[in-house]
Amino acid sequence: MSSAAKRAIRRTRHRRAWRVFWAAALTVIAGFVVVAEARVIGDGVEQGHLAAFDEQPAGATEGAPGEIVRSEELVGVPFDARAWRIMYRTTDVHGATVVATGIVVTPAGPAVGGARTVLAWGHPTTGTSPDCAPSRGFDPYQLIEGMRPLLDRGYTIAATDYVGMGTDGPDSYLVGDTGGNAVLDSVRAAQHLEPAHASNKVVLWGHSQGGQAVLFAAQRAPQYAPELDIEAVAVAAPAADLTALLSDHIDDISGVTIGSYTFAAYAQVYADRGATLDSILTPAAQAKLTEMNALCLLSNIDRLHEIGQPLVGDFVIADPGGVEPWATLFAENSAGGTAFSAPLFVAQGKDDKLVVPSATEQFVAHEKSLGMDVDFHLIGGADHGTIAYVALPALIEWLDAHGV
Repeated sequence: MSSAAKRAIRRTRHRRAWRVFWAAALTVIAGFVVVAEARVIGDGVEQGHLAAFDEQPAGATEGAPGEIVRSEELVGVPFDARAWRIMYRTTDVHGATVVATGIVVTPAGPAVGGARTVLAWGHPTTGTSPDCAPSRGFDPYQLIEGMRPLLDRGYTIAATDYVGMGTDGPDSYLVGDTGGNAVLDSVRAAQHLEPAHASNKVVLWGHSQGGQAVLFAAQRAPQYAPELDIEAVAVAAPAADLTALLSDHIDDISGVTIGSYTFAAYAQVYADRGATLDSILTPAAQAKLTEMNALCLLSNIDRLHEIGQPLVGDFVIADPGGVEPWATLFAENSAGGTAFSAPLFVAQGKDDKLVVPSATEQFVAHEKSLGMDVDFHLIGGADHGTIAYVALPALIEWLDAHGV
C-alpha cells in the first residue's frame, strides 16, 4: 500500500474518531441541559405550594428536637441527587420548642457502608423575613456553597433556614444558641429521611452568619446532641465576634443594614433582659426598622442601602459594645466561649470589608489558646462574598487530610 493511501486511511480514522468524540460529548452536554431544564421546571412547580408547606400544622411544636413535622421530596434537584424540603422541630435560646425549615440533599447512588456523613450547612445572611429563607428561593440550593464537590464526596447535606425564616418562629438572627441548635437538629431531621442514609458522623460548614451558627453548634453538641459525632468544623469569614462586628461598622452602611436585623432580633428575643430598641437606636433608626427588616439582603441590597444611607452616623445612640445589656448580649453570642474537640478550618479573605481579617485573626488566636486544632487560611483576592467559594480547594484538601 502506498504511503499516500496509508495517510488517507489515517485521516479517515482520525475524522471518524473525532466524530465519535463529539457525538459522545454532545450527548453528555445534552444530558446536562436536560437535567438543568428539568431542575428549572421542577423549581417552578414547587414555588406554587411553598406557602402551604411552610404553614405550621396543629401540634407542630409537640415533639422532640430533630423530629420532622412534614417533608416533601423535591422535583427540581441537582444532578444525580435527591432532595427534600423539610419542616422540623428545634429549640430556641430559652429552651422552648420551635419549628424551622430547610433542605436535605443527598447523592442518588447507594451509600458506601449503608450510611453517609452529614454535612450541616450554615448559610450567610439573607435577611430575617420568612421570604428570605433559602429553601423558599426559586433555586433552593443556590446558597449551599460548595454543594457539588460536597455531594461528590458522598455527603448528605442538611441546610437549615434557621428559626424565624421560612415558617413562623422567633427571630433568631445572630442568636448563637438558637442558630446552633437549628444546625444540629437539621442533622437529626436528615436522619429521619430513610433514603438520605444519614449517619451520626457530622461535618459542620458555615459562612458569615452561618459561621457563627456552626461554631455554636460545635460548642453545644456535647450537651445538646451528644449522639452526634462532630468530626470537623469549617467556617468562612465567620461572624464570630459580634462586638467587633457591630462596633467596626456601626457608622457605615453595612452596620446600619446588619444592625437593622440584629437589634430587631435581640429586642424580641431578649426583651426580658432590657434589650429595648430605644436603649440603643435613634428615633430615626427605629422609624425605618420595620421597613428594612421586611427586605431580603441579596435581592434588595440597593433598596436597603437607599433606606439606610441617611441613617449612617445617626443610627445608634451609643456604641453597642459599651452599653448594657447590649455589650453582655453580644459577648454571650460571640463564638469561642467553649473549646471543642473537632479540628477547625477557618478561611478569611484579605479583601473582606465586613468581617475584617484582624477580627478573624484574633478569633483564631483565641481558639488556639484553648488548645484547639486550627488550620487558618488568609486568602488574597477574596472578599466577604467570595471567600467560601475561593476556599473550597483548601477545604477539600483539609477534609481529605482528616479522613472525613
